Amino acid sequence: MDNTAEREIRITQIFDASAALIWEVWTNPDHIAHWWGPAGFTTTIHEMDLREEGSWRLTLHGPDGTNYPNRSVYKELIPLQKIVFEHFNPHFFTTVLFKPTGTGTQLEWSMVFDSAEQRAIIVKAHKADEGLRQNIERLEAYLSLMRGEKTL
Repeated sequence: MDNTAEREIRITQIFDASAALIWEVWTNPDHIAHWWGPAGFTTTIHEMDLREEGSWRLTLHGPDGTNYPNRSVYKELIPLQKIVFEHFNPHFFTTVLFKPTGTGTQLEWSMVFDSAEQRAIIVKAHKADEGLRQNIERLEAYLSLMRGEKTL
């Protein structure tokens, strides 16, 4: 078995929300546009064809006005359980697992790059590890907003 630890960025978080709700905010472009991306970024979803081999195209808009086009292809979708997509430029595979817990859902999110060197370059150039953490924080804030707990 391939040991991916040196090629991956991984984060696990438990949310006080059902797997159905978290799945909805991950798979509905009207929701994901509100929380996707690092802190300070906004997102425009151009296409989100949620099926295996379907295309997901979006643009992240940085706080400095820089646009970052993104293109991915869904590789595996198991409703309420798993999303896998292949991202291009830079190339990596993302796997998101949804696991119900006693009162919420554990989300496990990993990005696996082609090599440890590529991972290191992306972390250094784009702070992808920090960006993933901020993305989780934005998802939590969005879920709280949906529950009416606080505003973003």
